[in-house]
Amino acid sequence: MTTRVWDYLAEYRAERADILDAVETVFESGQLVLGASVRGFEEEFAAYHGVDHCVGVDNGTNAIKLGLQALGVGPGDEVITVSNTAAPTVVAIDSTGATPVFVDVREDDFLMDTSQIEAAVTERTRCLLPVHLYGQCVDMAPLKEIAARHGLVVLEDCAQAHGARQGDTMAGTTGDAAAFSFYPTKVLGAYGDGGATITGDASVAARLRRLRYYGMDERYYTLETPAHNSRLDELHAEILRRKLRRLDTYVKGRRAVAERYADGLADTDLVLPRTVPGNEHVYYVYVVRHPRRDAIIERLKAHDVHLNISYPWPVHTMTGFAHLGYAKGSLPVTEALAGEIFSLPMYPSLAPELQDKVIQAVREVLATL
Repeated sequence: MTTRVWDYLAEYRAERADILDAVETVFESGQLVLGASVRGFEEEFAAYHGVDHCVGVDNGTNAIKLGLQALGVGPGDEVITVSNTAAPTVVAIDSTGATPVFVDVREDDFLMDTSQIEAAVTERTRCLLPVHLYGQCVDMAPLKEIAARHGLVVLEDCAQAHGARQGDTMAGTTGDAAAFSFYPTKVLGAYGDGGATITGDASVAARLRRLRYYGMDERYYTLETPAHNSRLDELHAEILRRKLRRLDTYVKGRRAVAERYADGLADTDLVLPRTVPGNEHVYYVYVVRHPRRDAIIERLKAHDVHLNISYPWPVHTMTGFAHLGYAKGSLPVTEALAGEIFSLPMYPSLAPELQDKVIQAVREVLATL
């Protein structure tokens, strides 16, 4: 049996009745766009985070883009973020007309090195965009202090951190707004694309609602600033409402998988994930590190275990961002990680016997290096 990093079929089979009921609910509602399911999900997702506003959009990239625009970020501005992230984080910044500015990540946990932010701030800096990577939170206290001192806004990229916490604070509730993706692989995933931006600021939420609807007021069709159609689908919203009720159970399942890996691989020379003290990790992906990463991945194929890398090409090295002028070696930790990190299978419905197969295969491959 082929083993991959992610598979949704076991979860779908267990939840099939509820998922199909969600589909029937939407189809029988008589409203397929911006109806009761979107409103209900927005209210429930906001309540889950203890904030006042959630605006559902069509994908995580637009959750970031519209979040930036609603916070006043645009052409001529700079947004400080990281290069060790999924490209959409940076694509969203670029799509607003702003310029992404990168700081490096920390070697032990792969998260934004907040000690580098101060030196990256210029008179054009408008926003700090931390990425809560792989399922745990960036250290938000120094970041917020820098933002307050320089008059900057903070948008949290929570695409990989649904349900994660830092102390008593949930990911997405420290900054001025936070963006989420509901791509199917996510901790809270739809059966297609979806996203949302949450905020405690009513004026930011109002701008978000206009931006996702061509720039119009949804009731009166008064257009202030032209925008695009970026609405969350009713169908995905209803499915997400049902799955939100199980989010904490998903997180518990992911942590159980992570504990099994930690036990099964503890005595190997793989560098296993480190949870920052005070963080509650949700393990969107289980990223390990080894200097012979490529050989390990190739040899695991003989065991019918097929893995991937998050992420093999730092964004600042991509051709599309060459104009930013980051030379090789400019982000040394990010670049070193890109050659050594890879992901083991991680999803809450991963059967223990299948995970044991992966652990055994990894151990056998490591013994042959």
